[in-house]
Amino acid sequence: MNLKDTCAIVGIGETKFGTLPGISCSKIAIEATKKAIEDAGLQAKDIDGLLSPQPASEMFYGVRLGEKMGLKLKYTGSVDIGGATPVAMVQHAVMAINAGLCNTVVCVYAGSPKSGPKHASASCPQIVNNEDEFMYPFGQVAAMHGYAMACQRHMFEFRTTSKQLGAIAVACRKHASLTENAQRRDPITLTDYMNSKLYCDPFRLLDICQVTDGGAAVVVTNVERADVLRNKPVYISGMGNRHQGWGIGWAPSMTTTGAKDSSEMAYKMAGMKAKDVDIAEIYDCFTYTVLVTLEDYGFCEKGEGGPFVENGRIEIGGELPVNTSGGLLSQGHLEGMNHITEAVKQLRGVCGQRQVNGAEIAIVSGNGGILSTHSTLILRR
Repeated sequence: MNLKDTCAIVGIGETKFGTLPGISCSKIAIEATKKAIEDAGLQAKDIDGLLSPQPASEMFYGVRLGEKMGLKLKYTGSVDIGGATPVAMVQHAVMAINAGLCNTVVCVYAGSPKSGPKHASASCPQIVNNEDEFMYPFGQVAAMHGYAMACQRHMFEFRTTSKQLGAIAVACRKHASLTENAQRRDPITLTDYMNSKLYCDPFRLLDICQVTDGGAAVVVTNVERADVLRNKPVYISGMGNRHQGWGIGWAPSMTTTGAKDSSEMAYKMAGMKAKDVDIAEIYDCFTYTVLVTLEDYGFCEKGEGGPFVENGRIEIGGELPVNTSGGLLSQGHLEGMNHITEAVKQLRGVCGQRQVNGAEIAIVSGNGGILSTHSTLILRR
């Protein structure tokens, strides 16, 4: 069954991004969800599906969240594949609607890592995966260490430079400076980037994403309903996934990721190619993730990601605007849910001074587990 354009995103909602003391994850999720439902011109009674990640400390999260909002749910569930989760939630919504399990689904992500209680493993790592006993003793105790190792390999194989990583950080901050709901709006230069503190070679402070309280949500429904609602639909044309599951230390390649297979699946469903894409909202937990994903998505050849991101090519007004709200690096880290809401805004043409002229097709990536999971969406207006 071809799911191309069978469903559309008809509503989006965002809370403030940054520091939200004294507000629980549930309250943040409810605020984002209500805003998305209102944006769609719908009411709680119109929603019969809800998808979210599963917080480590709370069981039956989706069911209870729906109950708090008075939703009459036919379909709910939790998705947990790291930063690939928000894109995958939208995909699950499309599949559930096409299977006849429900008609209209809210996908929501919310978190409060800046202000809320810290997970125990943040301060006291525990061996939770089979490979961890081979990583922790040698210093790989955080995601940054694994991504840095992969980036070092890319630099070795293709002579990628720190200044090229810096071009990504500068572009994201430039876009965030034009985004009202962005955590970091102060402009930076390449010199600022090169002078920022080195945390884990080759990553400097400005290579690393934000820690963010906040939430975002989207409403997905079938095209028949979408065509008569308040907002012009943003159609879901292509979907793809590739979940390699490799620990980064023994993956077959550190410089080709699941993004390659995932994007090819999405392009095939949509009947499109990389050259058809107008904007790219690329998961950017670190600058390297953007660079390697652009290669694997076919915007440039393998090894040419460094030169590709230079000279304003990925800035608004350039050949391929990337992360037009500032992304995880500057707008805020919501596991990439804000990449989806930004893509919808761009395709609606409501982004004001950061609007990409003539944007008709957007690609959105999700990545998790240190390059071990990947999900792709292709959206069109």
